[in-house]
Formats: sequence, C-alpha cells, structure tokens
Amino acid sequence: MAATTATTPRPTKRSIPWTVLPFAAILVALLLIAILAPLVAPMDPNTQNLLARLKAPGFQARGMTYFLGSDELGRDVLSRLIYGARVSLLVAFASVTLSGIFGTVVGMIAAFYRGWTETLIMRLVDIVLSVPAILLAIITVAVLGPSFANVVIVLSMTRWPRYARVAYGQTLSVANMPYVRLSRFMGAGWLRLLSRHILPNIAGALIVVATLEFGLMVLFEAGLSFLGLGVQPPTASWGAMLATGRNYVATAWWIATFPGLALFLLVLSINLIGDHIRDRLDPRGR
Repeated sequence: MAATTATTPRPTKRSIPWTVLPFAAILVALLLIAILAPLVAPMDPNTQNLLARLKAPGFQARGMTYFLGSDELGRDVLSRLIYGARVSLLVAFASVTLSGIFGTVVGMIAAFYRGWTETLIMRLVDIVLSVPAILLAIITVAVLGPSFANVVIVLSMTRWPRYARVAYGQTLSVANMPYVRLSRFMGAGWLRLLSRHILPNIAGALIVVATLEFGLMVLFEAGLSFLGLGVQPPTASWGAMLATGRNYVATAWWIATFPGLALFLLVLSINLIGDHIRDRLDPRGR
C-alpha cells in the first residue's frame, strides 16, 4: 500500500470582488478626468453666456452643446463639474496627506516615549476629538478666511487626532516585540526604531484610516463650499454648485442634480474600496 504524503494547503490568492470593480473604475475615471480637466472639459468653466442661462441639458448655442445644461450665468455645467472634481480630489488628497503624516508622527512619539509626553499628546487628542470636526472647521475657516489653502489647513488640523490614536495603539503593541527590543539593545536610535521597525508594521492600519478619511474630506470640502467657506467663486466646486442649484431646483434641476450625483458616486466608490482594503490588510480575515 502506497504511503500518502500530507501536503499543506497553499493560501488562495484573493481577487478583487466583482462588486467593487465598477466603483474602482468610477474612481479611476474621476481621477483621470480631474487630472486631464483642461483637455476633457468642452468649455471654459468660467465663461459666461447670459443668453444661454438656465438651459436644459442638450441645448446648443454658438455651435457649442451644453450636454448637462447651463447654470444661472450661462456657464457649462459639465465643464464646471469636471473642474470641480479637480478641486475636491486635490483638497482631499492634500488634507489626508498632511493630517496623516502629522497624526502618525505624533501618535508614534507618544507611544514610544510614554510618560509626560504621552499624557500631553493624548490629552490634546481627546480635546480635539471632543469638538465636532465640521463645527471646528467652520469656526476656523471663518476666522482665517475662505480660500483653498485655508481649507486644506483646517481639514488637516481637525482630522489628525484619528491618525494619532491609531498610530498610538499600534505602536504600543509593536514596541514590545522582541526584534524591537533587540534593536534598541544593539544601540539603534529612536528615529531608526520608529522608521525602520515600527512604521512598516503599522502602515496597514494607517492606510485603511486614510482611505476612509479621503471620502470624508471630500464631503467636508463640499460642505464648506456649500456654506460659502470653501474655495471661492469663480473657481468651480461641487459644494458651491449645490448651493447655487438649491435656488433653482424647481426650474433648473440639473444644476444641483449632477454635482450631487458626482459627489455621491465619488464618496461611495472611495468607501467601498476602503472597506476592501481593510479586509485585505486585516490578518484576521486571511
């Protein structure tokens, strides 16, 4: 009787679920549209034509077609929608990058040094988290003044505690690992320990937070622009288009409908992709 040899099963490679693929395609398409806005937009987003104001989608004037209609100043809604995607994505990317870097560094330092440093930093984190983020953003923008740079700074200031708390908890668990203790015993400095041994092991959790925060930053930027505290006219912004379109919902529904639909698809795509990344990076799901 032939002896049977036991073979260890190989881990199966998990592919992207088909339910996520359409939203990944939407996100990639919006990114390309935002990057290539000057080449994709059919018209200048700030060109006004009062004779073509509040025209329905498909209207033609001067040899140009308003595929998604025109707004109250005769500007092409499609062109402003394309340029508005650039503003929303750029604000979200810059805010996530700045808040992620600052929050991660602060959280790692608090967990690594402990003592009064930990107490001071984490109490500051609790104070910032106790104030509603959108309220803090509105107050800060109202004081500093509405502009693109101020919106990025304000969103970064209000969202860094979430990264700090995640980095703090992850660093506490990794700092006590044997290889970290051995590196410290061998004379490795704090900068090398944090950058070479701790950060690579907590990057997965921070990436998950960043993907989920990206969609939230898009909503915050749209909310501030809707209130008139974001990017100022005539720069196109989805939130500003929604604010304008609410006055013409009964007569020109397309002004608010298309920016709202674009905002919905962008945030939904980001959240679904973020959930997928979280499942892929979670070791308990393997």
